[in-house]
Amino acid sequence: MALLKVKFSQKKRVKLAQGLWLMNWLSVFAGILVFSMGLFLKIELRKRSEVMDNSESHFVPNSLILMGILSCAFNGFAGKMCYDSLDPAKFAKWKPLLKPYLALCFLFNILIFFVALICFLMRGSLESTLAQGLKNGMKFYRDTDTPGRCFMKKTIDMLQIEFKCCGNNGFRDWFEVQWISNRYLDFSSKEVKDRIKSNVDGRYLVDGVPFSCCNPSSPRPCIQYQITNNSAHYSYDYQTEELNLWRRGCREALLHYYSSMMSSMGAVVLLVWLFETFVMIGLRLLHTSLESIPNPEDPECESEGWILENSLKDTLKSALESLKQIGKLNQVEADAEGAEGEEGGKAPTVATVS
Repeated sequence: MALLKVKFSQKKRVKLAQGLWLMNWLSVFAGILVFSMGLFLKIELRKRSEVMDNSESHFVPNSLILMGILSCAFNGFAGKMCYDSLDPAKFAKWKPLLKPYLALCFLFNILIFFVALICFLMRGSLESTLAQGLKNGMKFYRDTDTPGRCFMKKTIDMLQIEFKCCGNNGFRDWFEVQWISNRYLDFSSKEVKDRIKSNVDGRYLVDGVPFSCCNPSSPRPCIQYQITNNSAHYSYDYQTEELNLWRRGCREALLHYYSSMMSSMGAVVLLVWLFETFVMIGLRLLHTSLESIPNPEDPECESEGWILENSLKDTLKSALESLKQIGKLNQVEADAEGAEGEEGGKAPTVATVS
């Protein structure tokens, strides 16, 4: 029994073709939207590429851009076919292409669904990328005189100010790196010498943070040096001074920003996938209803359309049998080639008469 069998009159076929024509052009605009989202996300990721460890995060925007382009191409082509299906003479040239096109549509819909899932599942990869990238960026913060790294201080400062964050996981991350350049250290000072000597790597480490970690909402001037030394400041307890520095790490802030953006885009792509699925089902009904017209010379007669010619169970069985037959055919061909090779390898015996 056919799956979702529907009877179509000439009027219903025309309405279906017109509706699909409109839906395909709406899908073209949806494709432009997906392409625009991918482009926007790519630009946003490139803005902070200096604090990202690798290019894995660009897989999502690249996929969205590709799906947007393919959606415009596929649906524009389908819109033309639906428009020509109103005229039997014009539709005849598209008839051989409908089955391959529907197969490509099915694969395309699987890809769209896969891209939508990636938008929701890329959080883990993005988190590791940001964690390592921010760690490296903080190490290069002091290298304002080094070619290729002189921009890093500005990048980190602007990032911390914009996202109201400090360090990788928190402000204590700055205690583990030398973020003050050697050119601004007085090496004749005993304090500087002692701090450098006390460190195995010879780095100048302090319990301080850059100015960009300061929270302007704090009621007191920002304390960015000797943060953990309560006696160095009047009426101060660094464990309770929540308003003085940004407590949230930049990894968490950036991860939340990009994850929420990708989740929103994933939801939009899922809606596009649902819309494309309905369009594909409509195209299949139109295709089968035109194929099953009993008298092609009388286009006004009734016909039947369906999604699958047989039930889903029978269709799957038939597909499995076809795959088995293909496997057996390949095995027979391989055996035949092996037999021919063995026969060719036998040397002819020659009888000699003495």
